[in-house]
Amino acid sequence: METDAADGRVTLASVAEEAGVSLSTISKVLNGRADVSPPTRARVEQLLADRGYRRRGGGRSESRAELIELVFHELDPIWSMEVIGGVEQVAKEHGLSVVLTVSGSRHAPDPDWIEGVMRRRPVAIVLVFSELAPEYRERLHSRAIPFVIVDPAGDPSPDAPSVGSANWSGGLAATRHLIELGHTRIAAITGPEDMMCSLARVDGYRSAMNSAGLAIDPDWIRFGDFHVSGGRERARELLGRDDRPTAIFAGSDMQALGVMEAARERGIRVPEELSIVGYDDIPLARWLTPRLTTVHQPLRRMGEEAARLAIRLADELDHEHGATDAASGATGSAPTPRMDLATSLVVRESTAPPAG
Repeated sequence: METDAADGRVTLASVAEEAGVSLSTISKVLNGRADVSPPTRARVEQLLADRGYRRRGGGRSESRAELIELVFHELDPIWSMEVIGGVEQVAKEHGLSVVLTVSGSRHAPDPDWIEGVMRRRPVAIVLVFSELAPEYRERLHSRAIPFVIVDPAGDPSPDAPSVGSANWSGGLAATRHLIELGHTRIAAITGPEDMMCSLARVDGYRSAMNSAGLAIDPDWIRFGDFHVSGGRERARELLGRDDRPTAIFAGSDMQALGVMEAARERGIRVPEELSIVGYDDIPLARWLTPRLTTVHQPLRRMGEEAARLAIRLADELDHEHGATDAASGATGSAPTPRMDLATSLVVRESTAPPAG
Protein backbone atom coordinates (compact mmCIF):
# COMPACT_ATOMS: atom_id res chain seq x y z
CA MET A 1 0.00 0.00 0.00
CA GLU A 2 1.23 3.49 -0.88
CA THR A 3 2.14 6.01 1.81
CA ASP A 4 2.81 9.72 1.80
CA ALA A 5 6.59 10.02 1.34
CA ALA A 6 6.78 13.08 3.58
CA ASP A 7 5.32 11.53 6.71
CA GLY A 8 4.70 7.87 6.03
CA ARG A 9 0.91 8.16 6.26
CA VAL A 10 -1.43 6.06 4.17
CA THR A 11 -2.98 7.87 1.19
CA LEU A 12 -6.67 7.84 0.31
CA ALA A 13 -5.77 6.70 -3.20
CA SER A 14 -4.15 3.54 -1.84
CA VAL A 15 -7.15 2.84 0.41
CA ALA A 16 -9.50 3.30 -2.56
CA GLU A 17 -7.40 0.96 -4.70
CA GLU A 18 -7.35 -1.77 -2.08
CA ALA A 19 -11.07 -1.41 -1.38
CA GLY A 20 -11.90 -1.44 -5.08
CA VAL A 21 -13.85 1.84 -4.92
CA SER A 22 -13.43 5.38 -6.19
CA LEU A 23 -11.88 8.28 -4.28
CA SER A 24 -15.31 9.92 -4.17
CA THR A 25 -16.65 6.88 -2.32
CA ILE A 26 -13.81 7.14 0.20
CA SER A 27 -14.66 10.81 0.66
CA LYS A 28 -18.33 9.99 1.24
CA VAL A 29 -17.38 7.46 3.93
CA LEU A 30 -15.02 9.92 5.63
CA ASN A 31 -17.72 12.59 5.71
CA GLY A 32 -20.50 10.32 6.94
CA ARG A 33 -22.58 10.50 3.78
CA ALA A 34 -25.54 8.13 3.76
CA ASP A 35 -25.35 7.22 0.03
CA VAL A 36 -22.83 4.38 0.50
CA SER A 37 -23.93 0.75 0.83
CA PRO A 38 -23.38 -0.80 4.27
CA PRO A 39 -20.99 -3.52 2.98
CA THR A 40 -18.85 -0.93 1.14
CA ARG A 41 -18.84 1.40 4.14
CA ALA A 42 -17.80 -1.43 6.45
CA ARG A 43 -14.98 -2.49 4.09
CA VAL A 44 -13.64 1.06 3.77
CA GLU A 45 -13.98 1.75 7.50
CA GLN A 46 -12.05 -1.42 8.28
CA LEU A 47 -9.27 -0.57 5.84
CA LEU A 48 -8.95 2.96 7.21
CA ALA A 49 -8.71 1.57 10.73
CA ASP A 50 -6.31 -1.23 9.79
CA ARG A 51 -4.00 1.15 7.95
CA GLY A 52 -4.10 3.79 10.68
CA TYR A 53 -5.33 6.51 8.34
CA ARG A 54 -5.47 10.01 9.87
CA ARG A 55 -6.92 13.02 8.11
CA ARG A 56 -4.22 15.45 7.00
CA GLY A 57 -3.72 18.55 9.09
CA GLY A 58 -5.53 17.06 12.07
CA GLY A 59 -6.17 20.56 13.35
CA ARG A 60 -9.51 21.15 14.96
CA SER A 61 -10.44 24.09 12.74
CA GLU A 62 -9.64 22.22 9.54
CA SER A 63 -11.52 19.00 10.08
CA ARG A 64 -14.04 19.41 12.87
CA ALA A 65 -16.96 21.57 13.89
CA GLU A 66 -16.40 23.65 17.02
CA LEU A 67 -18.86 21.48 18.94
CA ILE A 68 -19.14 19.07 21.81
CA GLU A 69 -21.98 16.62 21.23
CA LEU A 70 -23.91 15.66 24.38
CA VAL A 71 -26.08 12.56 23.95
CA PHE A 72 -28.91 11.38 26.25
CA HIS A 73 -31.40 8.55 25.83
CA GLU A 74 -34.05 10.76 27.45
CA LEU A 75 -34.23 14.27 28.87
CA ASP A 76 -35.33 14.54 32.47
CA PRO A 77 -36.12 18.25 32.96
CA ILE A 78 -34.34 18.39 36.33
CA TRP A 79 -31.67 15.69 36.40
CA SER A 80 -30.48 16.25 32.82
CA MET A 81 -30.19 20.02 33.25
CA GLU A 82 -27.50 19.56 35.89
CA VAL A 83 -25.32 17.52 33.51
CA ILE A 84 -26.03 19.89 30.61
CA GLY A 85 -25.04 22.89 32.71
CA GLY A 86 -21.70 21.30 33.57
CA VAL A 87 -20.87 20.42 29.95
CA GLU A 88 -21.92 23.86 28.70
CA GLN A 89 -19.72 25.63 31.25
CA VAL A 90 -16.57 23.79 30.17
CA ALA A 91 -17.43 24.09 26.47
CA LYS A 92 -17.78 27.86 26.88
CA GLU A 93 -14.37 28.03 28.58
CA HIS A 94 -12.85 26.40 25.48
CA GLY A 95 -14.76 28.45 22.89
CA LEU A 96 -16.99 25.54 21.91
CA SER A 97 -20.74 25.13 21.51
CA VAL A 98 -22.84 22.19 22.67
CA VAL A 99 -25.18 20.24 20.41
CA LEU A 100 -27.73 18.14 22.32
CA THR A 101 -28.95 14.81 20.92
CA VAL A 102 -31.60 12.44 22.29
CA SER A 103 -31.30 8.91 20.93
CA GLY A 104 -31.70 5.24 21.79
CA SER A 105 -32.27 3.47 25.10
CA ARG A 106 -30.41 3.88 28.38
CA HIS A 107 -27.88 1.28 27.18
CA ALA A 108 -26.88 2.68 23.76
CA PRO A 109 -27.82 5.26 21.10
CA ASP A 110 -29.81 4.32 17.97
CA PRO A 111 -27.91 3.01 14.92
CA ASP A 112 -28.66 6.13 12.86
CA TRP A 113 -26.99 8.32 15.48
CA ILE A 114 -23.49 7.41 14.32
CA GLU A 115 -24.26 8.55 10.77
CA GLY A 116 -25.19 12.00 12.06
CA VAL A 117 -22.02 12.20 14.14
CA MET A 118 -19.90 11.40 11.10
CA ARG A 119 -21.52 14.34 9.29
CA ARG A 120 -21.30 16.77 12.20
CA ARG A 121 -17.68 15.87 13.12
CA PRO A 122 -17.73 17.31 16.65
CA VAL A 123 -14.52 17.90 18.58
CA ALA A 124 -15.63 15.29 21.13
CA ILE A 125 -18.70 13.47 22.45
CA VAL A 126 -20.11 13.13 25.96
CA LEU A 127 -22.52 10.18 26.28
CA VAL A 128 -25.01 9.58 29.10
CA PHE A 129 -25.28 5.86 28.43
CA SER A 130 -24.06 2.60 29.89
CA GLU A 131 -21.96 1.58 26.92
CA LEU A 132 -21.02 2.24 23.29
CA ALA A 133 -21.02 -0.62 20.79
CA PRO A 134 -17.59 -1.67 19.43
CA GLU A 135 -18.54 -0.80 15.84
CA TYR A 136 -19.48 2.74 16.92
CA ARG A 137 -16.19 3.09 18.78
CA GLU A 138 -14.22 2.00 15.73
CA ARG A 139 -15.93 4.57 13.51
CA LEU A 140 -15.31 7.35 16.01
CA HIS A 141 -11.69 6.33 16.49
CA SER A 142 -11.11 6.22 12.73
CA ARG A 143 -12.08 9.93 12.65
CA ALA A 144 -10.15 10.78 15.83
CA ILE A 145 -13.37 11.80 17.62
CA PRO A 146 -12.97 10.90 21.32
CA PHE A 147 -15.91 10.06 23.57
CA VAL A 148 -16.45 9.98 27.33
CA ILE A 149 -19.32 8.21 29.08
CA VAL A 150 -21.06 9.89 32.02
CA ASP A 151 -21.80 6.85 34.12
CA PRO A 152 -24.54 7.28 36.69
CA ALA A 153 -26.57 4.74 34.69
CA GLY A 154 -24.17 1.92 33.92
CA ASP A 155 -20.80 0.26 34.14
CA PRO A 156 -18.84 0.84 30.93
CA SER A 157 -16.10 -1.54 29.84
CA PRO A 158 -12.62 -0.87 31.25
CA ASP A 159 -11.34 0.65 28.00
CA ALA A 160 -14.09 3.29 27.80
CA PRO A 161 -13.21 6.74 29.26
CA SER A 162 -15.84 7.54 31.88
CA VAL A 163 -16.85 9.79 34.75
CA GLY A 164 -19.06 8.27 37.44
CA SER A 165 -19.85 8.54 41.13
CA ALA A 166 -19.56 6.37 44.24
CA ASN A 167 -22.99 4.70 44.11
CA TRP A 168 -22.22 1.99 46.69
CA SER A 169 -20.94 4.54 49.21
CA GLY A 170 -24.05 6.65 48.66
CA GLY A 171 -26.38 3.75 49.42
CA LEU A 172 -24.32 2.87 52.48
CA ALA A 173 -24.40 6.43 53.85
CA ALA A 174 -28.16 6.80 53.30
CA THR A 175 -28.97 3.57 55.12
CA ARG A 176 -26.51 4.17 57.95
CA HIS A 177 -28.17 7.52 58.62
CA LEU A 178 -31.55 5.81 59.03
CA ILE A 179 -30.03 3.12 61.27
CA GLU A 180 -28.35 5.74 63.46
CA LEU A 181 -31.74 7.42 63.92
CA GLY A 182 -33.02 4.12 65.36
CA HIS A 183 -34.85 2.61 62.38
CA THR A 184 -34.76 -1.17 61.95
CA ARG A 185 -37.54 -1.69 59.38
CA ILE A 186 -35.90 -0.02 56.41
CA ALA A 187 -36.93 -0.62 52.80
CA ALA A 188 -35.13 0.33 49.58
CA ILE A 189 -36.58 1.38 46.23
CA THR A 190 -33.79 1.45 43.69
CA GLY A 191 -33.73 1.88 39.90
CA PRO A 192 -34.01 -0.68 37.08
CA GLU A 193 -32.56 -4.09 37.86
CA ASP A 194 -30.35 -4.09 34.75
CA MET A 195 -28.49 -0.89 35.67
CA MET A 196 -25.23 -1.13 37.58
CA CYS A 197 -25.84 2.06 39.56
CA SER A 198 -29.16 0.64 40.82
CA LEU A 199 -27.46 -2.53 42.00
CA ALA A 200 -24.55 -0.64 43.57
CA ARG A 201 -26.88 1.60 45.59
CA VAL A 202 -28.91 -1.31 46.91
CA ASP A 203 -25.67 -3.20 47.67
CA GLY A 204 -24.66 -0.25 49.84
CA TYR A 205 -28.04 -0.57 51.59
CA ARG A 206 -27.46 -4.27 52.19
CA SER A 207 -23.97 -3.66 53.55
CA ALA A 208 -25.23 -1.11 56.07
CA MET A 209 -28.03 -3.40 57.21
CA ASN A 210 -25.68 -6.40 57.54
CA SER A 211 -23.08 -4.37 59.44
CA ALA A 212 -25.75 -3.30 61.93
CA GLY A 213 -26.97 -6.89 62.36
CA LEU A 214 -30.40 -6.04 60.96
CA ALA A 215 -32.46 -8.59 59.07
CA ILE A 216 -33.19 -7.81 55.41
CA ASP A 217 -36.61 -8.85 54.17
CA PRO A 218 -36.09 -9.52 50.42
CA ASP A 219 -39.58 -8.17 49.81
CA TRP A 220 -38.49 -4.79 51.16
CA ILE A 221 -36.13 -4.30 48.21
CA ARG A 222 -38.01 -3.04 45.17
CA PHE A 223 -36.77 -2.09 41.70
CA GLY A 224 -38.29 1.03 40.15
CA ASP A 225 -37.45 3.28 37.20
CA PHE A 226 -35.90 6.39 38.83
CA HIS A 227 -39.11 8.34 38.05
CA VAL A 228 -41.88 9.68 40.32
CA SER A 229 -44.34 7.05 39.10
CA GLY A 230 -41.99 4.20 39.93
CA GLY A 231 -41.39 5.48 43.44
CA ARG A 232 -45.10 6.00 44.01
CA GLU A 233 -46.10 2.51 42.84
CA ARG A 234 -43.38 0.68 44.76
CA ALA A 235 -44.11 2.74 47.91
CA ARG A 236 -47.82 1.91 47.67
CA GLU A 237 -46.87 -1.77 47.77
CA LEU A 238 -44.57 -1.33 50.76
CA LEU A 239 -46.85 0.97 52.75
CA GLY A 240 -49.80 -1.37 52.25
CA ARG A 241 -48.13 -4.10 54.31
CA ASP A 242 -49.16 -4.85 57.90
CA ASP A 243 -45.49 -4.60 58.90
CA ARG A 244 -44.80 -1.55 56.78
CA PRO A 245 -41.32 -0.01 56.98
CA THR A 246 -40.67 3.04 59.13
CA ALA A 247 -38.05 4.31 56.66
CA ILE A 248 -37.44 4.09 52.91
CA PHE A 249 -34.23 4.71 51.00
CA ALA A 250 -35.20 5.82 47.48
CA GLY A 251 -32.57 5.44 44.76
CA SER A 252 -33.38 8.85 43.23
CA ASP A 253 -34.95 12.09 44.39
CA MET A 254 -37.72 11.72 41.83
CA GLN A 255 -38.59 8.32 43.29
CA ALA A 256 -38.48 9.86 46.77
CA LEU A 257 -41.06 12.38 45.57
CA GLY A 258 -43.26 9.44 44.57
CA VAL A 259 -42.78 7.88 48.00
CA MET A 260 -43.92 11.13 49.61
CA GLU A 261 -47.01 11.13 47.42
CA ALA A 262 -47.86 7.53 48.37
CA ALA A 263 -47.43 8.40 52.06
CA ARG A 264 -49.80 11.37 51.75
CA GLU A 265 -52.40 9.14 50.09
CA ARG A 266 -52.41 6.93 53.20
CA GLY A 267 -52.25 9.78 55.68
CA ILE A 268 -48.74 8.77 56.79
CA ARG A 269 -46.80 11.77 58.07
CA VAL A 270 -43.23 12.43 56.94
CA PRO A 271 -40.96 12.27 58.91
CA GLU A 272 -43.01 11.55 62.06
CA GLU A 273 -44.27 8.17 60.80
CA LEU A 274 -42.05 7.57 57.78
CA SER A 275 -38.49 8.74 57.13
CA ILE A 276 -37.37 9.11 53.51
CA VAL A 277 -33.89 9.48 52.03
CA GLY A 278 -33.47 10.27 48.33
CA TYR A 279 -30.51 10.24 45.95
CA ASP A 280 -29.06 12.88 43.58
CA ASP A 281 -29.70 16.13 45.50
CA ILE A 282 -31.46 17.83 42.61
CA PRO A 283 -32.41 21.49 43.28
CA LEU A 284 -36.03 20.49 43.93
CA ALA A 285 -34.96 18.47 47.00
CA ARG A 286 -34.46 21.60 49.10
CA TRP A 287 -37.87 23.03 48.15
CA LEU A 288 -40.03 20.03 49.03
CA THR A 289 -42.11 19.98 52.21
CA PRO A 290 -40.50 18.57 54.24
CA ARG A 291 -37.12 19.29 52.66
CA LEU A 292 -35.60 16.05 51.44
CA THR A 293 -32.67 14.32 53.11
CA THR A 294 -30.69 12.92 50.19
CA VAL A 295 -27.36 11.70 48.85
CA HIS A 296 -25.62 14.42 46.88
CA GLN A 297 -24.48 13.08 43.53
CA PRO A 298 -22.32 15.76 41.86
CA LEU A 299 -24.20 15.73 38.55
CA ARG A 300 -23.04 19.14 37.37
CA ARG A 301 -19.43 18.37 38.20
CA MET A 302 -19.76 15.00 36.45
CA GLY A 303 -20.76 16.89 33.31
CA GLU A 304 -17.85 19.31 33.78
CA GLU A 305 -15.26 16.58 34.27
CA ALA A 306 -16.59 14.54 31.34
CA ALA A 307 -16.32 17.58 29.05
CA ARG A 308 -12.81 18.40 30.29
CA LEU A 309 -11.68 14.83 29.74
CA ALA A 310 -13.23 14.68 26.25
CA ILE A 311 -11.52 17.95 25.23
CA ARG A 312 -8.20 16.78 26.65
CA LEU A 313 -8.42 13.54 24.67
CA ALA A 314 -9.23 15.55 21.52
CA ASP A 315 -6.24 17.83 22.10
CA GLU A 316 -3.96 14.83 22.60
CA LEU A 317 -5.11 13.42 19.27
CA ASP A 318 -4.52 16.78 17.60
CA HIS A 319 -1.01 17.28 18.94
CA GLU A 320 0.52 13.81 19.09
CA HIS A 321 2.94 12.84 16.33
CA GLY A 322 3.05 9.15 15.65
CA ALA A 323 2.57 7.94 19.21
CA THR A 324 -1.12 7.26 18.78
CA ASP A 325 -2.54 3.97 17.61
CA ALA A 326 -5.06 5.55 15.26
CA ALA A 327 -7.13 2.41 14.97
CA SER A 328 -7.88 2.29 18.70
CA GLY A 329 -7.51 5.92 19.73
CA ALA A 330 -5.19 4.98 22.59
CA THR A 331 -1.99 6.95 23.20
CA GLY A 332 0.95 4.74 24.05
CA SER A 333 0.15 2.31 26.85
CA ALA A 334 -1.50 4.83 29.17
CA PRO A 335 -4.52 3.46 31.05
CA THR A 336 -8.01 4.53 29.99
CA PRO A 337 -9.12 7.53 32.10
CA ARG A 338 -11.83 6.73 34.62
CA MET A 339 -13.00 9.04 37.38
CA ASP A 340 -15.41 8.26 40.22
CA LEU A 341 -16.50 11.34 42.17
CA ALA A 342 -17.45 11.21 45.83
CA THR A 343 -21.04 11.32 47.04
CA SER A 344 -22.14 12.84 50.36
CA LEU A 345 -25.19 12.72 52.60
CA VAL A 346 -27.22 15.93 52.94
CA VAL A 347 -29.44 15.78 56.03
CA ARG A 348 -32.59 17.90 55.89
CA GLU A 349 -36.10 17.43 57.28
CA SER A 350 -37.52 14.20 55.79
CA THR A 351 -35.82 11.90 58.33
CA ALA A 352 -36.37 11.54 62.09
CA PRO A 353 -36.21 8.84 64.78
CA PRO A 354 -39.05 6.27 64.52
CA ALA A 355 -42.21 7.05 66.45
CA GLY A 356 -42.66 5.36 69.79
